[in-house]
Amino acid sequence: MNSSQIKHFDYIFTGTGLAALMTIYKMILSGKFADKSILLLDENQKKSNDRTWCFWAKEETIWDSVISKKWDLALFANQDFKRDLALKPYQYNHILGLDFYNFVFDELSKHSNVIFLNEKVTDINELETHVFIGTEQNRYTCNYLFNSIYTKSLALNQDKYPVLQQHFIGWFVKTESEIFNPSKATFMDFSVEQKGNTRFMYVLPTSKTTALVEYTLFSENLLLTAEYENEIQIYLENLGADHYEIIEKEQGSIPMTCYPFWKKNTKRVLNIGTAGGWTKASTGYTFRNSDKKSTQLVDFLHSKNPEMSSFHIRNRFWFYDLLLLDILYRHNEIGSCIFSSLFKKGNPDLIFKFLDEETSLAEDLKVILKCPKAPFIKALFRTIFA
Repeated sequence: MNSSQIKHFDYIFTGTGLAALMTIYKMILSGKFADKSILLLDENQKKSNDRTWCFWAKEETIWDSVISKKWDLALFANQDFKRDLALKPYQYNHILGLDFYNFVFDELSKHSNVIFLNEKVTDINELETHVFIGTEQNRYTCNYLFNSIYTKSLALNQDKYPVLQQHFIGWFVKTESEIFNPSKATFMDFSVEQKGNTRFMYVLPTSKTTALVEYTLFSENLLLTAEYENEIQIYLENLGADHYEIIEKEQGSIPMTCYPFWKKNTKRVLNIGTAGGWTKASTGYTFRNSDKKSTQLVDFLHSKNPEMSSFHIRNRFWFYDLLLLDILYRHNEIGSCIFSSLFKKGNPDLIFKFLDEETSLAEDLKVILKCPKAPFIKALFRTIFA
């Protein structure tokens, strides 16, 4: 293909995951990009229910129409105690991936300036006046590129910032007996054997007989599939599920790191989503962070001649996350102790506000001082002198 055949766009998104779809949807809603040509490229057609997202919120959001379930109560437990958390003024919300994809693409289909192509990106090359993108089928150029294709090696091939994984396998099950409470999610249940790691069960019940039951770890290395599934079986048996059907399975691994992905942003290329460090490093939660960042990005694009490298601003919560990850990387077995210290007597409202990075410094201290002191003091000194 010669240069005269290369099609040019104002904006191109390489990868159409959560962050990209949130951003493009808000660009459309703003009404300020109707004169801009926009291309979305992804090898995945986004036609399957390949993941779920959860987030807490106080008020209605623009995503409420695709929320499949809300909970006002959540259980936190370990081997020594259980606590029901009254979440108000928050609610814990659940969205199915396919519902989200259909919702966004339905809106995008109404706008002729937005094109989605099912193509695998093979090459990205930034030039002085534009960005060149190659796929297995075609070549394109754009003024600005938003990339959400995650490159694992960036974080893994360095030793300055710890890298853990939030890795899990979940079963959506239907049981014969009524063993679930559909009004209460199990946020973290550390009563399972820790085996030298940070391991917990996560349960999202949708009725008395149906739920997503997920075995999750915050650790460096993944397990064999059989290990996750064996723990789910044991947990279901302990709940009293003698007979059940597995309706669906989900599996994932989310990087947990404070590696500064944003340093790879340039004048015309902005990394977004996990590729841009939008995942909350200490928890692996993606939805709420991406919702905030995508709103900020759309506002940023309204500015005259924005330079993508200036988009990211690091805050003190990045440093808090760095301390926790340093501890869990060196002493993965004490994760249950740390999270239990927060939730045993802590105010859920304040904890969620803290995790959303919306607390004042005084409120930060109220949360942080509930954690075990010694590991954080050691991590603080290690980080300072590093």
